[in-house]
Amino acid sequence: MITDLGHIAFTTGDLNEAIEFYCDLLGLEEAFRLKDDQGKLMLVYLKVGEDSFIELFPGRGEKTEGEKSEFGFRHFCLLVDDMEATVTKLRKNGVELERDPSRGKDGNLQCWVRDPDGNDVELMEINPNSPQARA
Repeated sequence: MITDLGHIAFTTGDLNEAIEFYCDLLGLEEAFRLKDDQGKLMLVYLKVGEDSFIELFPGRGEKTEGEKSEFGFRHFCLLVDDMEATVTKLRKNGVELERDPSRGKDGNLQCWVRDPDGNDVELMEINPNSPQARA
């Protein structure tokens, strides 16, 4: 069962500028950062409410004329209280999983589906020891 909106994710052209906007100007707080296996910054979480966040990914390049922007909306995340039951219900109703449930770098169980318009939807069961739970 869906319990809450976990986060909305964006790719940003200038991570520092985005953090300044959301934190310094809008008053959000940086909650934590995650790095990839090579130690490179992967994403930054900004705390919006008790258990909701904005997830910022650093962009990988500049937009060129006539090219679709890689900056902006990326996906949104819905929190679930029981991943196994949620996946069972989705499959029973013919929903194809884009990615089967697995543990993310943050320790949370997650899987991915697409809505009818092709938008990526992350489903996440929060691990009590995850940085989201601690934040």
